[in-house]
Amino acid sequence: MYEKIPTAGMAREEWLKLCKTGIGGSDAGAICGLNPYSSPMKVFWDKTADGVEERDNEAIRIGNDLEQYVAVRFMEAAGLKVRRSNYMYRSKGHPYMIADVDRLVVGEDAGLECKTASAYNADKWADGKIPPHYAIQCYHYMAVTGKRTWYIAAVILGREFVYHKLTWDDALIQQLIEAEGEFWNDHIAAGRIPDPDGSEIYDSVLEQYFHTAKKASVVELVGFDARLARREEILRFIEELQSEQKQIEQEIKLFMQDSELASNGYYKVSWSNVETTRLDTKRIKQEQPEIYQNYAKVTSSRRFQIKAA
Repeated sequence: MYEKIPTAGMAREEWLKLCKTGIGGSDAGAICGLNPYSSPMKVFWDKTADGVEERDNEAIRIGNDLEQYVAVRFMEAAGLKVRRSNYMYRSKGHPYMIADVDRLVVGEDAGLECKTASAYNADKWADGKIPPHYAIQCYHYMAVTGKRTWYIAAVILGREFVYHKLTWDDALIQQLIEAEGEFWNDHIAAGRIPDPDGSEIYDSVLEQYFHTAKKASVVELVGFDARLARREEILRFIEELQSEQKQIEQEIKLFMQDSELASNGYYKVSWSNVETTRLDTKRIKQEQPEIYQNYAKVTSSRRFQIKAA
């Protein structure tokens, strides 16, 4: 059903390279359009870019550091025992699917996913809810390992501890297998960029793939009239909204006059003094051209513009 790849003692870089060889649980929600913090393009870039990217921020550090704490709280609340697996699992039937699970439940055909959530996201866990991309992550693990049950436990920092039990769903898991297979074969294996999604990572990948324009090359712009008209409409809306935003800010500034801070029960406003120092590069270039040349750095990028014909 699956291949077990030992990960105990594996170097971090080797583990990251292994993660690039398949779709993992945290990728599943992004591919399905359910992850608010990722996108299909982000998964595509993670799997196809040269080298490995070590992602590290405070939220990731907290989640890693508190994983064992969440597992202990789960054992206390559920009356079950869990253990680390120390393996990466790869589906034999669908080798593009891999799973690096947090814990396995002892004496039960089940696993456990450990999460740490901010108090600001407590509503996403309220009344028995599970954030959709986390639920899909658990079903992905079931699909890879064949286990019929997966628990998910979360500590909502400073608020509460919750856990839920998910059970095998034939229709959902089959849809997930097909969606991941289609994405892997049609995009990652084929090297074909996913459809645009408006994200910053999409712009970055386009820049990587098409970094330099062929001089004087022209392509006929066919099939974009409606989209370009919509873009013009959006720009007008943005201009109107930005003007309204600026007016509100000016009203507040007029009210504050020379006060630095203003507040009420809902908002805190600051209008602080800021000093900045900038090099006068134009003057340096004129008066000290050799120094300017020694420290000048040339970067190359492409500028995108749309003008009326």
